[in-house]
Amino acid sequence: MTETLPDICAWTAGQIAKAVAKGEIKAIEAAYVALQAAEKLNPKINAFTDILAERALLEARAVDDALAGDRHLPLAGVPYAVKNLYDVEGLTTRAGAKFSRENPPAIGDATLVRKLKTAGAVLVGATHMGEYAYDFTGESAHDGICRNPHDTGRMTGGSSSGAAAATAAGIVPFAMGSDTNGSIRVPASFCGLFGLKPTYGRLSRAGTYPFVGSLDHLGPLARSA
Repeated sequence: MTETLPDICAWTAGQIAKAVAKGEIKAIEAAYVALQAAEKLNPKINAFTDILAERALLEARAVDDALAGDRHLPLAGVPYAVKNLYDVEGLTTRAGAKFSRENPPAIGDATLVRKLKTAGAVLVGATHMGEYAYDFTGESAHDGICRNPHDTGRMTGGSSSGAAAATAAGIVPFAMGSDTNGSIRVPASFCGLFGLKPTYGRLSRAGTYPFVGSLDHLGPLARSA
């Protein structure tokens, strides 16, 4: 790894994608940095329910191979995370609930996870959330308390608690959450992030666990607009 790699934790998604596309760093290096940050920080903030190291490294290597073949990838090598109501192939979609842990693993990725992979983004893991997305604090009876990385004595907000904590801590530059009644906007504001609740239906909800079908929105949380 180069000496500049630790600085990646402070970079935006755009900065990482530009650096990877220009060959200044490899996608595999960015993935290693994100995984190392997750290993170091997750015990303190409890942002992730699942860290997907093997998948992340495989996706990163595929990005480097694609760039070597002159492919254009707008999110080349950008690490990210998803709230654990998104289907991730091989992982049980728990939606923060104990009851859902008995469900079989997802047989495929959610539509947005597939699209992000196609764009070159690298999935690092699935994140803590309020049970069935009904939560404003970041506290879970099943997965523990998700801590605000700016001050671990304070709450992250919810229900996209882990997505906010992982992003604010610098583990990933952005994460995908969901918002029905503030579940992106509340943790974004509590953790000092930009959070977007897109126009209803603008982003596909296929492959995600529903809360209120007529009000659910999927969207990102990021350190930079």
